[in-house]
Amino acid sequence: MLKGKKVQTVALILSMVVGMVIAACLAPAAAPAPAAAVEPAAPVAQTAAKSTLDIVKERGKLICVGNASLPGFGFLNESGAFSGFDVDFCSALAAAIFGDSSKYEIRATTAAERFTVLQSGEGDVLIRNTTWTMSRDTDLGLNFAPTIFYDGQGIMVNKDSGIKTLQDLNGASICVQTGTTTELNLADQMAAAGASYEPVVFEKSEEVTTAYEEGRCDAWTTDKSGLVSLQTTLADPSAHEIMDVTLSKEPLAPAVRHGDDQWHDIVSWVVYATFTAEEMGISSANVDSFLTTQDPNIMKFLGLEGEFCVKMGLDNNCFVNLIKQVGNYSEIYNKNLGPDTVFNLPRGLNALYTEGGLHYSPPIR
Repeated sequence: MLKGKKVQTVALILSMVVGMVIAACLAPAAAPAPAAAVEPAAPVAQTAAKSTLDIVKERGKLICVGNASLPGFGFLNESGAFSGFDVDFCSALAAAIFGDSSKYEIRATTAAERFTVLQSGEGDVLIRNTTWTMSRDTDLGLNFAPTIFYDGQGIMVNKDSGIKTLQDLNGASICVQTGTTTELNLADQMAAAGASYEPVVFEKSEEVTTAYEEGRCDAWTTDKSGLVSLQTTLADPSAHEIMDVTLSKEPLAPAVRHGDDQWHDIVSWVVYATFTAEEMGISSANVDSFLTTQDPNIMKFLGLEGEFCVKMGLDNNCFVNLIKQVGNYSEIYNKNLGPDTVFNLPRGLNALYTEGGLHYSPPIR
């Protein structure tokens, strides 16, 4: 019996030794120092990637995805140059970045292709009468800057048609541009009104306008600002009227791609700067007279105190440049859409909050 116990003891010891050897073989190598285990490859690649601002500066110009066929907002004027409300915001962004408001290019697109052009990197920012919606903000990978124009969808009809309400449009044909919120809003509101209709769909806004004028549809729908704008291009603008109905909210805003917070900040604060300048009474005509101010809020805005533009990667006089070269919000609005233009659009919701409108800038501090 003793021999048996000795054999069992030896076997047990051998088993333990073998187990220890196997465990040693299977054990991982000694843990590396914490610093060596922290950095995966992805952040290194992200650090190496160029920011949008770097790309724009190296290129020497800004590329804005825009419109070429909407008078007052984005169109080719008689001299063949791009002009309009949206174009001026592109110009203001160029002035803030380069100190030169002319260093930009408009990449004109249709409504349907504008998002693809921005997403692909063919443009740096989308400023093309584009409505800020939840799906565009999330599904399309976009970040929207502050709204630059508050609008609503309307419908134009011939004055002699007798059409006054959505119910009057029951059975009518309605021209609409594809790839827009306009197309979806029309379907929703006509369904809510219990009216059936035939959509006559086109890709380009000029095709919609032509079809309506040629009588291929009974009515035409788009943003009210667009209707006011394009009505001026009709052979007899006075023969048509915009119905007293608003189908939707249409906050029109610039957009950039997800993933570059610095660039989103720059585009946003250029918009805010136009609001701030108007609120402070600073315009392209008098901005120089404010450079000796002792008002701390104005000093911060004009880069005389603090380094607010520098923190975005720009020269500290970025707001001075954009106001001097392009103007404040009121100047941009009046130049393109105001009382001295054929559109004569009242400011309405597009007034400053101090005047009963919705435009409001966070403080610069």
